[in-house]
Amino acid sequence: MASSARAFGAVLCRVSLSQGLSPLRSSLCLQGIGLLGSRLPSALPKEARNTQTVRKIWTSRPVCMGRRSCKIAGRKDAQNLKKMKRNSKIGKEIVAAIQRGGPNPNSNTVLAAILDKARELDVPKEIVERNIKKATEKGQEAYIEKFYEVYGFGGVGMVVEVLTDKVTRSVAAVRGVVKDCGAKLADPGSILFKFRRVRVVNIKANAADKDQLLSIALDAGAEDVIEPAEDEDDLEEDRPDRYFAKRRIYYKIVTSSENYSTILSKLRDDGVAFEPDNGFELLPHNPIEVDDEAMELNKDLMSKLLELDDVDAVYSDQKDT
Repeated sequence: MASSARAFGAVLCRVSLSQGLSPLRSSLCLQGIGLLGSRLPSALPKEARNTQTVRKIWTSRPVCMGRRSCKIAGRKDAQNLKKMKRNSKIGKEIVAAIQRGGPNPNSNTVLAAILDKARELDVPKEIVERNIKKATEKGQEAYIEKFYEVYGFGGVGMVVEVLTDKVTRSVAAVRGVVKDCGAKLADPGSILFKFRRVRVVNIKANAADKDQLLSIALDAGAEDVIEPAEDEDDLEEDRPDRYFAKRRIYYKIVTSSENYSTILSKLRDDGVAFEPDNGFELLPHNPIEVDDEAMELNKDLMSKLLELDDVDAVYSDQKDT
């Protein structure tokens, strides 16, 4: 009886292969044979026996239930990662501030400012308390700021910003990700000269307020106001003008350290709300355009680098499109 079942299974597999069925369906056929007999009969054709080791390879990204849904999900993931990185960096800044000036915010003005920022950004209380305790633990090493430079794809350069208490750990982790992604670490100074370090104020506003924002920022001495790249879904869809007028998006006011306080005061005086999470950023002098393949490879590399605990930010001179 078992031999008859195995013979019948072999016939089914031959038929499926001759009809051009996919390896997945052929493997289902083999699973059925496995239920009838404990061993795969040697009488099966070689093609059928080999289907057990066939691995499915994606030649394109899996399709979601609508491209817009995918983009929304992607934005949410990016926002969550940004929030996690922000909280982590504030935690490390708390440790560094206590190590330098003590745990009393009344006498440690740097710590007091960081704690105020943590409250404004709704950093969870347990993160703040955990890092205050960590700063006073015996053997806790000081945090050091490091920048690692990377050759990306399509001629793109990247700078990885790290605040770490274990330099050997951070460099090993960054090197591992860069190697796995097929990129290459650069010598110090090979990439960094392509960027300038500036103070940035993030403001969420709609298009109707853009002209007012530009006027305030430039009058206060800002170097530039960076508008976000257009969303390709918005460009493709036939949306009314009122949609773009009401849509709230982030603008970046770029300024020097000397004018930073002046710009914040000017924004407050004119009733313009800005994000409390502002600081230093690296901006490229000359952003470069790359093809779609290089862009996706660079985005994947940057995403994987940001998953590392020691990494706080990754900057590139790749032009947003």
